Amino acid sequence: MRQMAAPSGRTPRPGPAVKGRNRAGDDPRPMFAARPRSYAAIDLGTNNCRLLIARPQDGELVVIDAFSRIVRLGEGLHGSGKISQAAMDRTVAALAICADKLRRRHVTLSRAVATEACRRASNGGELAARVRQETGIVLDIISAAEEARLAVLGCHNLMEPGDGPALIFDIGGGSTELMHVDVSNHDVTIHDWISVPWGVVSLTEHSPLSEDSLAARQASYAHMREVTRTAFSEFAVRAERFAGQKLRLLGTSGTVTTLASVFLDLPRYDRRAVDGLVVPTDAMRDISRRLADASLADRAEIACIGRERADLVVAGCAILESIIDLWPAPRVGVADRGIREGILRSLAMQGRDVPVTRREHRK
Repeated sequence: MRQMAAPSGRTPRPGPAVKGRNRAGDDPRPMFAARPRSYAAIDLGTNNCRLLIARPQDGELVVIDAFSRIVRLGEGLHGSGKISQAAMDRTVAALAICADKLRRRHVTLSRAVATEACRRASNGGELAARVRQETGIVLDIISAAEEARLAVLGCHNLMEPGDGPALIFDIGGGSTELMHVDVSNHDVTIHDWISVPWGVVSLTEHSPLSEDSLAARQASYAHMREVTRTAFSEFAVRAERFAGQKLRLLGTSGTVTTLASVFLDLPRYDRRAVDGLVVPTDAMRDISRRLADASLADRAEIACIGRERADLVVAGCAILESIIDLWPAPRVGVADRGIREGILRSLAMQGRDVPVTRREHRK
């Protein structure tokens, strides 16, 4: 478990996303300079590679292109300490698609970040070098502090209104961040935070099933809960001072958006229905425990989970329940936004555009 000083509000200079294309003015051609300003954010996580390209318009960031692919970069990392060749190949292929989108959209300012898998892997730098050579994308392997700051910056405006203590959490593939924040208007301050090396991939690999029986599933889930409860214990002690107050809770991750989809009984994932939803905490607990008891095949048959998430969602449920234990808010806010939106907002501030909301482009 790592705990560090609260990240500052400083926006670092972004690393280039594609050689020769990451800053406005790099290309001197008048035709290029005349194009509308656009920004791009790439978030390479332990499980997913995701891209957003946006353009400022009327005080908003209008998303004009997006891409997401499950690459399972951290697959096997818990045991080997290295990113596998197969995971590298999947990741480079996904980032090559991102690089092509950046060129076709004539992006003027961009940043590509990599998080826990690359931080932890002994060959994370090797992956970054290969990505740069084969795609032109320069990966910035960011600290846990920067990851927390970007996640908060990207989703804090969905926090429920009120004066009670507020917690934002980000359950990733290889780590989970908890941030005690103060939200006022469009600004946010991080008062306290923690990052632990347990996400849906790392925790799943740490707690393998001996067999796919109900007893084995329940034992594995209990172990996951104990691991995460221990990991959060120091933060939980500090959170005790808020006992009895009206707490607010907001989550950004595939776990909370997936559970929100199950809560709504969606036939397929719908960002518009999920982003900004508020779900009763008891309902989140009930869904978590039902999924933990279900077989892998049964989870895969749930339309908004599917085969790609069926094996990882239980670890996310265990992490979520441990968060609710230490921060017993009556409701859980759901954000389908986070690091990428935080990057976009940072870039827009550098480009002297300061959009405060995100809107999808309607064709």
